[in-house]
Amino acid sequence: MTTIALVTGGSRGLGRSTALAIARGGGDVVLTYHSKADAAQAVVAEVEAMGRTALALPLDTGDVAAFAPFANRLRSALRETFGRDGFDHLVNNAGHGDYALIADTTEAQFDGLVNVHFKGVYFLTQALLPLLADGGRIVNLSSGLTRTCFPGYTAYAAVKGAVEVLTRYMAKELGARGIAVNTVAPGAIETDFGGGAVRDDPDVNKLFADMTALGRVGLPDDIGPMIANLLAPGSRWVNAQRIEVSGGQGI
Repeated sequence: MTTIALVTGGSRGLGRSTALAIARGGGDVVLTYHSKADAAQAVVAEVEAMGRTALALPLDTGDVAAFAPFANRLRSALRETFGRDGFDHLVNNAGHGDYALIADTTEAQFDGLVNVHFKGVYFLTQALLPLLADGGRIVNLSSGLTRTCFPGYTAYAAVKGAVEVLTRYMAKELGARGIAVNTVAPGAIETDFGGGAVRDDPDVNKLFADMTALGRVGLPDDIGPMIANLLAPGSRWVNAQRIEVSGGQGI
């Protein structure tokens, strides 16, 4: 049976790369987007061009109150589009960058990061558990910044560290259903994330490239296919792990 993966934040960057890699591997995709409906529909079209099925649904992953209605909407969409009552894989990818030194971080910045990257991941997963198939997979996105420290990334890295702990607890509690849960921690990637600094600022790009054993920063397609592989049957025994995909950053 064809698998269905839900990828949050699938309209751009790592989410887009993941959705397309899943489709190339023969899977169908549901992707969420916050505001970029046109970009999300473009990804849907790319997936459909591969002969797979996809749909895009709006979701603010920082708004816990929206999760129960989203789960109901997703259930209906799965029935209408795929003829199924559930899905197989959840990729908690959606996020944003907001960076400041500890001395300068505002409560609003801190709360925004917590709401999207940690609280949102926790309660969205909770809301979707009734729809997630036994024997399924969950991948949570973290960051290479939980292992190596770089000034200005304190709040962002801290909430990603919380996600890594959450991943292990999810694996423990969902193991009885045969659901494997892992964390993927990318290094610096050329996307529009965090204002596109790694992609657009040559000095920032070089800084991280010089910290990386392979001598460059990453690209979205360095990450998406790896996530897709982690969802594949050959990775069924990988569970409760933090897997860094950084080209050897900060070693």
